[in-house]
Amino acid sequence: MLAPCSPRRAINVLHLPYGKVKPRSFQRRTFVSIETLTNGFLDLAIALPLPPSFPPYSTTIIICTVVSRLIWTVPFSIWAKQRQRRAEEEVMPIINSLKPGVSKLVLAEMQKAGIRGTKEQIQAAHGKRVKQLLTTRQKQLFSEYHCSPGFTMAIPIITQVPLFMGFSIVLNRLSQAPTPFDSESFLTLSTLAHADPTATLPIALGLITLANVESSRWFMTDAQRERQEKVQKWKEDRVARGETVIEPQKIIKSALRLISVGRIVVATMVPGGVILYWVTSATFGLVQTWIMDYWELRRKRKLALAPAPSKKAPAAKQ
Repeated sequence: MLAPCSPRRAINVLHLPYGKVKPRSFQRRTFVSIETLTNGFLDLAIALPLPPSFPPYSTTIIICTVVSRLIWTVPFSIWAKQRQRRAEEEVMPIINSLKPGVSKLVLAEMQKAGIRGTKEQIQAAHGKRVKQLLTTRQKQLFSEYHCSPGFTMAIPIITQVPLFMGFSIVLNRLSQAPTPFDSESFLTLSTLAHADPTATLPIALGLITLANVESSRWFMTDAQRERQEKVQKWKEDRVARGETVIEPQKIIKSALRLISVGRIVVATMVPGGVILYWVTSATFGLVQTWIMDYWELRRKRKLALAPAPSKKAPAAKQ
């Protein structure tokens, strides 16, 4: 049975060149999906039993942000933290225990091969070969223990970006006139459909993002600080000898600081509903980072204070 078609649509279709005619359902699929989400958001804002003093749309944005992060992103973040813990507490101790044996093995192979050169050249060749062997074994252990660092770092990004982009698109759609967002103000926002005229929320967004970048140093154990100081001194010695030292962590942090500033600029141009969502999401992410880092700090301190198992226990039984 043929689907009904209006005369105007029939004329338009007849004038389209061959290959340009597409089913109407495919042409409107994206529009319908976004429209369904926007209508659902408006219905939810009306249906929620909020106090009369609470702005319904702003409150719904905050509630939806917190609930979606709790349901979708927090479990993946916990999973990523568990993978990181396996890498630090199970894989790296194995690698550290292998270092002396691998070092002796490589030295014996070099002596057997009759490698000659200056002391610095032999040390450099020895260190390079040891590093290659340990790196290969480390990759194998990461695969066995299912804690590859690359995938662990990508988990939060992979899980957060679709939610962030999708909700931003929906709120941006709701901010287009005619919209009920025009009738509601919140904090420094004159309406949820227009940008913040004071740029207060965009600046807050940048500061919250920057705090999330810098907070990694706030929850460090004494052992981690001592190890970081040793690594920094080792890097300074290499630079003093004229060697080039690439520090990926510093490069990533510098890029994230630039992103914090860039978010301020972008946030001054988006509707109020979108910036409210961004600030709420960034605040939730900062609190989540603090809680997880504090929890990890306490766990590491307890492990450091726990007494090591005695190796002389069998002798005591005799």
